[in-house]
Amino acid sequence: MQNRTYTADAEPGETVTVAGWVHEIRDLGGIAFLILRDTTGKIQIKFEKDEMDDELVETGLNAARESVITATGAVDEEPRAPTGVELTPDSVEVIAEADTELPLDPSGKVDAEISTRLDNRTLDLRKEEVQAIFEIRAEIQRAARETFRDLMCTEITTPKIVATGTEGGTELFPITYFGEEAFMNQSPQLFKQLMAGSNLERVFEIGPIFRAEEHNTPRHLNEATSIDFEGAFCDHHEAMDVAEAVVKSVYEAVDENCQSELEALGLAEEFEVPEGDFPRLSYEEAIERINATGELDEQLVWGDDLPTEGEHALGQDVGEHYFITDWPAEIKPFYIMDQEDDEQLSTGFDMMHPRMELVSGGQREHRYDNLIEGFEAQGLNPEDFDYYTKMFKYGMPPHAGFGLGGERLVMTLLGLDNIREAVLFPRDRQRLSP
Repeated sequence: MQNRTYTADAEPGETVTVAGWVHEIRDLGGIAFLILRDTTGKIQIKFEKDEMDDELVETGLNAARESVITATGAVDEEPRAPTGVELTPDSVEVIAEADTELPLDPSGKVDAEISTRLDNRTLDLRKEEVQAIFEIRAEIQRAARETFRDLMCTEITTPKIVATGTEGGTELFPITYFGEEAFMNQSPQLFKQLMAGSNLERVFEIGPIFRAEEHNTPRHLNEATSIDFEGAFCDHHEAMDVAEAVVKSVYEAVDENCQSELEALGLAEEFEVPEGDFPRLSYEEAIERINATGELDEQLVWGDDLPTEGEHALGQDVGEHYFITDWPAEIKPFYIMDQEDDEQLSTGFDMMHPRMELVSGGQREHRYDNLIEGFEAQGLNPEDFDYYTKMFKYGMPPHAGFGLGGERLVMTLLGLDNIREAVLFPRDRQRLSP
């Protein structure tokens, strides 16, 4: 819209045209106020009924909440106004009238169930605190990209429609691809490894992944965003360094650039940027510490995966971001390399927030024969992955990497209760629309 001024830029002494949504109308008799909201904030529009054209007053004050309007007029200082200024209109135009009955209250005065919010996401995003989540999410991705670029990584985009799953199994969404069976990709894992074997060497991707897991929890999605890294001539220690650098940079960027959004969420005072190195616990130490908490009904033993209750107990015990390293080789995927001095241990690692796992990674098996053995040991047919395995015959360097859950990062950084709050249009077992 030409000549439009955002509400945050409206200065006293100017005549401006603002556009946005009717947030609230307060009619005090001889004087009334319309609060207009746009993406930058709100501005008070004053109607002095006895001194204004009746049609102008009627147009402004009869507009239903959430109608889209424009208003042109002079801006004056007004300390009692919500933002310290107010606009006295010469003209008001209703561009799009809203229904008088709304499915939820965008002012936030009346709470709505999360299912109602997700069914009406456009309205939900008109709430300041919900908008703040996605402004922060955008800053998280921007900061992550900048950090990867500083670490000499090239951004790539890998296929989301594939002939075989990354790890096989049943957690795949099948689709019909020109008469053939195909799948939505679980992970960019195999493709990013191939790129680490090219002259690009260090690559990253921020993109969707698809998992047909029948979860129904506050921390699982069937379509999620993965922040992935793969680096040639990197071992698992260096990959952990990169993961830690990315997470710290994200917190620093949000702290520096998103104070108004943190204020909208009530987090400005309590938000903390992680300091110091993240502790690195071995798997053996992790299960010992979990067992010592006494929170589980049964003690964990070597080879057990960590249950959710165990993760929570350990997270409370550690109290900050941390890594779990030296996992048993038998419970990590085939492409994770075993440690050279002990084949019972893998180079796999997880980065944990006290609430949940954020990152899974490790050094990859780059030796062709060992890779084929790993496929067979996991019950997979190497011939189904020939596009991937054959490249390991042509000089594949040692490499390592990780995948970081984008929504989980947003969720833990902001202390959200449900991961669905961190994605615009979540996909889970019950939700395929909108």
